[in-house]
Amino acid sequence: MSTEPAPDPAPRVSREEFDALFAAVRTWGRWTPADRGAWNRVTPEHVRRAAGLVRSGTAVPLGLPWDTRPGPDNDKPALHYMSDLGDVEAPEPATHKDFLGVDYHGKAVSHLDALSHVAYRGQLYGGRPAREAVGAGGARFGSVSALGPFVAKGVLLDLPAVLGVDWLEPGRAVRAPDLLAAERALGVAVDEGCAVLVRSGRFRRRRELGPWDVGAASAGLHVDAVPLLAERGIGLLGADGDSDLRPSPVEGLHSPVHALAVAAMGVPLLDNLDLEGLSAACAAAGRHEFMIVVAPLDVPGGTGSPVNPVAIL
Repeated sequence: MSTEPAPDPAPRVSREEFDALFAAVRTWGRWTPADRGAWNRVTPEHVRRAAGLVRSGTAVPLGLPWDTRPGPDNDKPALHYMSDLGDVEAPEPATHKDFLGVDYHGKAVSHLDALSHVAYRGQLYGGRPAREAVGAGGARFGSVSALGPFVAKGVLLDLPAVLGVDWLEPGRAVRAPDLLAAERALGVAVDEGCAVLVRSGRFRRRRELGPWDVGAASAGLHVDAVPLLAERGIGLLGADGDSDLRPSPVEGLHSPVHALAVAAMGVPLLDNLDLEGLSAACAAAGRHEFMIVVAPLDVPGGTGSPVNPVAIL
């Protein structure tokens, strides 16, 4: 087992500095329809180019198993129970049915965050007042049903592979130089409309050392890495955590990367991806670019959706 030393404390960021950063990366008013945000960047030409990345045809699912067991990283376990065991006498055939239920915005379910999920200073993406746009009936702006499917180029920035370690320790800040070094080492380019997936090795660490409270301590992006992603014009950001460094480096903000990506840039997020299989597949193929397909559930008014994205090499 090879691990990094304990991480140095992440540079602290004041709320004033964060607000200036929010204004610098903001894309409000850029697209129509606004509630698709950065997914408007993905044109049919982007999809065709992504299809050209498929060579072996290897399909790698990125979603976690449905987790019904409580734990330090799963305080709201998913539900699964049988609702029909096929014991009706007639008519044939017998059927078996089950129920699924989940409070998916958390640390245990692979899910997509739509633009209605995050507000900063009371405003959703585009400056819409959150209290007017989201109510008991769901979201009237920025719901997951506005997004549709995402098919584009995906890039895996496999930081443990680049650093020669098994995983990044909780609390390790991923900064802009780390992302640039990963691009160079892996021979990839983060460009317009693509999906950037950042692997910290969370689930390898969990498998070998056991679960921990990732809401209190996890490797993730420092806010000073976000301007690079904004400059490149990404369409989607995902991670094997929730993209945020924890503890947060920004005073008074528990999820500053969520605020920057979703509320400022209009970039939906993929949280809690299982990137271990993709890491192995990319290493075997000798390339870290692929086509990615994300098909969220069509939930009118939903602030996101459980997902099982697929990377195709």
